[in-house]
Amino acid sequence: MPEPVVSILMPVFNGAATVEESVRSLTEQTFGDFEIVAVDDGSSDGSGALLDGLALRDSRIRVIHLPHAGLIPALNSGLAECRGDFIARMDADDICHLDRLRLQVDLMRERPDVSVCGSLVKSFPPEEVKGGFLKYEAWLNSLVTHEEIARDIFVESPLAHPSVMMRAADLWAVGGYREMGWPEDYDLWLRFHAAGKRFAKAPAVLLYWREHRTRLTFTDSRYSLENFMRVKAHFLAAVVAEKGWPLIVWGAGMTGRRLTKHLVREGAAPVAVVDIDPKKIGGTLRGIPVIAPEDLCGYADAFVVTAVGSQSAREIVRGRLLDMGRRETADFLCAS
Repeated sequence: MPEPVVSILMPVFNGAATVEESVRSLTEQTFGDFEIVAVDDGSSDGSGALLDGLALRDSRIRVIHLPHAGLIPALNSGLAECRGDFIARMDADDICHLDRLRLQVDLMRERPDVSVCGSLVKSFPPEEVKGGFLKYEAWLNSLVTHEEIARDIFVESPLAHPSVMMRAADLWAVGGYREMGWPEDYDLWLRFHAAGKRFAKAPAVLLYWREHRTRLTFTDSRYSLENFMRVKAHFLAAVVAEKGWPLIVWGAGMTGRRLTKHLVREGAAPVAVVDIDPKKIGGTLRGIPVIAPEDLCGYADAFVVTAVGSQSAREIVRGRLLDMGRRETADFLCAS
């Protein structure tokens, strides 16, 4: 059997209610040179039998049955079976636009410098999509170019995992998926970024992202705020070490305190923390002096990481740092 251009990696755990619709959105794609590697992660709801039935009707579907071990073992087991030059991710509860694969393959072929290609997303059903998620969706969809994604990569995960297509060689080069006790997809994007790989998005909604309260985002501690802070701090510490500059965190509120705690644990203790609250200025945070923004002039050689609690505050701080002549990604990064 000839190797396909695209391998679609789909882990499935108790997805019987939605997996047929998800698979149909793939089998009806306008680009047909693909295989679906569906990994049944020990489902107890009949998902495995459903997948077997779908595979009998379409030879492009291969099913791997595993004892239940969790998402990351399922992803790596499936990845080991993928034969395509491109790996497209898909979840068993989402739906693809029928041109998704064609548009992403076209972009990857036209731009050999791109290792990871995502897309814009639309969450559904409307009654399940709350205000906070809508804000995240809008932010995620505002990041399309490599420069936009790299600029904000420490703010939040800038790609929807089931929307991405990756070069298989580059995915293997950064180590595939790994279990670190924090979000496996965000860890992967940060490893691609650290390796100097480039990102892009097809500028169209190609994934319809199902929101529901049983998603791992809500039920698995790896996706907690604390663990997002841990993975950010881990990779930020490497950035700071590479630059060899003193580190300053802007933000002495809850977000700044959490990030500072994990930076200290990663061996990247800030030399100062910036805040605008007069009650905090002149005090300390974890023994680190809290200074006013105007005091930054005394730290011209420092690398600044912003850690403030809202998007509007982030934009204000970003603007102030730019007005001070600091260059984003070169002299400072936004991390919340």
